[in-house]
Amino acid sequence: MTNNENLIAALQTVLGERLVSAESRLGEVTAVVKAGDLLAACAMLRDDPALRFEQLIDLCGLDYSDYREGEWQGRRFAVVYHLLSVSLNQRVRLRVFAPDDDFPVLESVIGVWSSANWYEREAFDLYGIMFTGHPDLRRLLTDYGFIGHPFRKDFPLSGNVEMRYDPEQKRVIYQPVTIEPRVITPRIVREENYADSEGFRKG
Repeated sequence: MTNNENLIAALQTVLGERLVSAESRLGEVTAVVKAGDLLAACAMLRDDPALRFEQLIDLCGLDYSDYREGEWQGRRFAVVYHLLSVSLNQRVRLRVFAPDDDFPVLESVIGVWSSANWYEREAFDLYGIMFTGHPDLRRLLTDYGFIGHPFRKDFPLSGNVEMRYDPEQKRVIYQPVTIEPRVITPRIVREENYADSEGFRKG
């Protein structure tokens, strides 16, 4: 058995019914668990001798609303946890879907991996995913008065408002977006005599 096959077998043994699926693709293992089993599964991934994922090295939100050109039939929002076992030299990607598309909520895993703190704040800021039990869930990258969540697929390309400094009021103000919405299409430039008669580029 390969290393990934051994890891999948260990995940199946340890997580049991909590494991929705586990597959190896492009050299990496992705495991999926239900939202209700997230904390229990994370504790097992960290503590079980066959897994020992001591470190959370990354966490990111996902919006599947336009995945595969709209053919996706599953839940809209998910969170992916990238875990590393230093002692066993193995990695796994854990994916959990938020059960409510209109108000995505998952439990915070800070109690399992403290490094999740700012990662969860980033996922909240950019995707609007809430994390219950987070001690300080507030925006991390955008302004506190920012409207919406910019990594959602339905967020307008030009944003909802724009910010500028007003010299008369001597402060920063928000105002409606002044950029006209437009579709960006590539421009093809055709030049006559771009190549010489033998087909070689000039210059």
